Order: sequence, then C-alpha cells, then structure tokens
Amino acid sequence: HEVIEETTGSPPPAEPRRLRFAWGPVLAVLVLALAIGSILWLHQRGAPTVGGPFQLIDTKSGRQVTDRDFRGKWLLVFFGYTHCPDVCPTTLSEIADAMAKLGPLADRIQPLFITVDPLRDTQQTLADYTTAFDPRILGLTGTPDQVAAAASAYKVYYAKRVVGDDYFVDHTGTVYVMRPDGSYDTSFLSTSDSAEMARRLRGDMQ
Repeated sequence: HEVIEETTGSPPPAEPRRLRFAWGPVLAVLVLALAIGSILWLHQRGAPTVGGPFQLIDTKSGRQVTDRDFRGKWLLVFFGYTHCPDVCPTTLSEIADAMAKLGPLADRIQPLFITVDPLRDTQQTLADYTTAFDPRILGLTGTPDQVAAAASAYKVYYAKRVVGDDYFVDHTGTVYVMRPDGSYDTSFLSTSDSAEMARRLRGDMQ
C-alpha cells in the first residue's frame, strides 16, 4: 500500500521502492522466456496445432464473435492486458507500425488483442486501449472460462501474480499468425520489430 501511495508526499520505505522498480525488468525477462519456450515447443512438435474454436466479445461492437467470423482474413493473435507494464504496449506498437508498413496489403489482416485479465479489462477500457495503437486492432474479451478456452486453443500460458495491493498477469508474449482458412502460419516473438513482421507477412501473403 505504501508503494501505491508514494505520491502523497512522504517517501515510502526503501525496500518497497526497490521492489516496485525491480518488477519491470523481471516481468520482461519472464515474458520473453515464455515466448521463447512457446516458439521452441511449437517447432519441436513439427506442424503445430495452434488455434481453434473460440467465442468472445468484440469490444468495439459489443457483439459475440467466434473464430469463424474471421475466416478470409490473416490474423495476428496476441494475448495480453491493458495494465501490462511493457511487453503489451511495445508489441501492439510494433503491430501497428507493421500494418502501416504493409500499406494496402494490411487490409487483408485483422490483428486481435485478447485480454487475459477479463475481470479488470472492461469492454470500453479494452476498446479504448487498442484504438489508441491502431483502430484496426480489435480487442476481444469474454468470461474467464471463455478467455481460458481461447488461450488453451493457442497454447498460451497466463497466471495472475499478486504483488502487494496490486497484481500482474504473467503471460505468453508470442504473436500468432493465422492463415485465412484458420490454420497456423508462423509466430513472432515479443522482441520482433515491425520491419521483421512486415517483411515476413508480405512474403507469406503473396
């Protein structure tokens, strides 16, 4: 609680302050490790079975959607949450930049940002968050069970971790690329930049 209240004027104890600032690098390392582990797992198993049926809420229209509603589009599927301190905003920025680099080709792509924090990420919060990066990025949410089912289909790990009066959600930082027929194409690590994304997507889509 003292860490959260550090703007009140009285400095917080030294130890909580160190803990707060240490979480950023630790979280980044954890998410990168999860992403690398996910990629290695996929490649070790040959043709990966990533993706599958899901039923979620489109936060911009408020309507329920399924995986079949996106047939005919290339999908960039990324799981995260709006309170994510670094990996999520960085990755969404790279996705937005990649879309800009692709020009008219981006019209064939639908980026999806699926929350792993459905209790805290309201429809409006998630819609505003994704729109701030690029209006073409669509935020999806649902009940905890619906989100868990979608994450399971994409082999995504996530878990809540309480830190003081707050909590983080550790999660896989991989961006999954799905073909228009719903099959898996490739993946990007959270460290992939927009130039790499655009180059590989252009090659796969042509």
